[in-house]
Amino acid sequence: MSGGTIVVIANQKGGVGKSTTAINLGAGLALQDERILIVDLDPQGNTSSGLGVDRGAIESSTYDVLVGGVDVSDVLEPTSVKGLHVVPATIELAGAEIELVSMFSREHRLRQALQSVVEEYDFVLIDCPPSLGLLTINGLAAADEVLIPIQCEYYALEGVSQLTRNIDLVRGSLNPELEIEGVVLTMFDGRTKLSADVVAQVREHFGETTYRTVIPRTVRLSEAPSYGEPIEAYDDMSRGAIAYRELAREFRRRHGRA
Repeated sequence: MSGGTIVVIANQKGGVGKSTTAINLGAGLALQDERILIVDLDPQGNTSSGLGVDRGAIESSTYDVLVGGVDVSDVLEPTSVKGLHVVPATIELAGAEIELVSMFSREHRLRQALQSVVEEYDFVLIDCPPSLGLLTINGLAAADEVLIPIQCEYYALEGVSQLTRNIDLVRGSLNPELEIEGVVLTMFDGRTKLSADVVAQVREHFGETTYRTVIPRTVRLSEAPSYGEPIEAYDDMSRGAIAYRELAREFRRRHGRA
C-alpha cells in the first residue's frame, strides 16, 4: 500500500497499555512533525476519550466506516495536538463483530477504507480491542506492521505466542507483507525484581525487535486520559512523557526518519 505506514497496536491481553501507547506515541510523533492518524478499533473508546473526543457528541465513528462504508475523511476528528487526527470509536462498534460476519471481504473492510486517506499521513496507528476477533483481524489485515505492547508483570508472555501465531495466519491468508515492527515494554516498575526479569525475558524472546525505550508505570500516565490529553500536554516533564518522547524518536529512527 502506497503512502503512509500503517501500524497496528495489538495484544489480546487487556490492560497492557495499547491505548496509552496509541495516544502517546501518536502525540509524540505529531510533535516531531509527523502527520498522524489514529484509528480507534476498540468499542471501549479509551483512545478516543483520551484524546479529548466527546464520545457523546460523535456523529459517526469507526463503526460507520466498517459497517456503513462511510468515508474515513468524513469521520476523523482533530485533536489538541497539531497534526494528529483520530477516527473515534463508540460502543456501537461492539456490534460490528457480528454484523461483519456476513459481509463480503469482511476481513479487508478497514484496509479498503484507509486507502482513501493513507497518503495524507506519515503513519496510521490502529488501536485494537483486547481480543482476536474480526475487529483485530481487520486491523492486522490493514497494517504493514504490528507493534506489540507487553506489560512488565507476571504472565507477560502468556498469550503472546497465540498472537504471533495469529499474525502468521493473517500473513499466510490475508496480508503477506505483515511484519512485527517491534515490542514495547510497558508499566515497568524499577523497584521490583519482577519487572527487570520480564524485561530480560522479553528481550531474550524477541531480541532486536524489542524497543530499547521502556515505559514506566506512573500515576501521571494513568491520570492524563481522564483529562483528555496525551501525557505530553498533561505533564511534559513527567517520566512517562520523557519515555514516550524517546519511544517516538526511536520509532522514527527505525523508519529512517531521524
